[in-house]
Amino acid sequence: MIDLRQVPNRWRDRWHRLDVTVRDLPLALALAGAAFVPVLREYGTQVGEVPVRPFDGVAVLVIALQCLPLAVRRRWPALCVALVSLGFVVSQVQGYHSFGSNALGIALVSAGAHLAHRRRLAAVALSVAYVGLAVMLDRLTGAERVDEYLTFYLVMALAWGIGTWLRSSRAAEAERRLRVAEDTRAAERTRIARELHDVVTHHVTAMVVQTEAARYLTAKPDRLDATLTAVGDTGRRAIGDLRNLLDLLDPGHEGAARTQTDGDHRTLVEQTRQAGQPVELTEEGTPAQEAGSAERTAHRVVQESLTNALKHAYGRPTAVTVHYDDREITVEVSTAGPGTEAGAQRGPRAGSRGAPAGSGRGLIGLRERVAALGGELSTHPTDDGGFVVLARIPTGSRS
Repeated sequence: MIDLRQVPNRWRDRWHRLDVTVRDLPLALALAGAAFVPVLREYGTQVGEVPVRPFDGVAVLVIALQCLPLAVRRRWPALCVALVSLGFVVSQVQGYHSFGSNALGIALVSAGAHLAHRRRLAAVALSVAYVGLAVMLDRLTGAERVDEYLTFYLVMALAWGIGTWLRSSRAAEAERRLRVAEDTRAAERTRIARELHDVVTHHVTAMVVQTEAARYLTAKPDRLDATLTAVGDTGRRAIGDLRNLLDLLDPGHEGAARTQTDGDHRTLVEQTRQAGQPVELTEEGTPAQEAGSAERTAHRVVQESLTNALKHAYGRPTAVTVHYDDREITVEVSTAGPGTEAGAQRGPRAGSRGAPAGSGRGLIGLRERVAALGGELSTHPTDDGGFVVLARIPTGSRS
């Protein structure tokens, strides 16, 4: 069934796909046709007092010379305004006054709007030509005053100025759209970089820490085998998450990318434990039904916080608390200081060559994510040298 609401849009799209000369031709033909209507003859443009001649074969040629070049007013604006001006001069000097003489104003507007090169030269040439026309008409009749010639010149200059204003307005709009497109691309690159950082950094950090820990387990084959198995599992999870991310970023992909849910908090905690970090998870309350964006952001907060704990506080007890209520999700991730007993266990030290150095991009990205939802994220050290990440993320629920 045809949607009638779409018919005008289809015709408009087809019209705009036509060549610009074809689209401008109807105006030229309409103005030429109107020139032969007797009622409209007195509404033409006339300079000087040359007597009106009756229509003949020459009049038809003059009308055609004035009107038909409008078909190329956007493709070749200089040629258009030159031919129309020539036809206008002939009509004024020979007395073939008609409605078609109004084409000069249209040609001047189009030239001002579409002429890209030698605009000043064209304006000077047209002004000189008009002075020549005024002198010629004055010698033929001497009936029109100088102020009348000047008034007509100012009207034509206004038509040129309108075209110039249209050109500058279009250029400003094009520049604005370019800036918007560049800002959009920059925002998209930032979003992709943030997603890649969140997905890749967590898994790769865990793999690096696990591999570094394996150096200390060469005398314990059972533990070494378990550690290397964990490295392989982490790598496979990283590949899976990257595939899901690429599916999500690909607008033409028909598959549904996996969405992070609250259950992934437990997965993140278990992955971090396999990397050798003692982590405890506490979840309170029930997630809101319409908390998709807030839930994903909470997942990223937990992920980035655990990644930082692996990087900078390996082996120290870490506590993850996720609290759900009707209006917000509160996430708190705290890591104990270096004085704890668990922090003294043998393994890759925080800041050692086993843990990649942080760039600070993760926490900045988290603050932006949380702020975009109207929440807030804070970080601060504890008295024992530990670290706490606290995020409050509105769910958008009205209940």
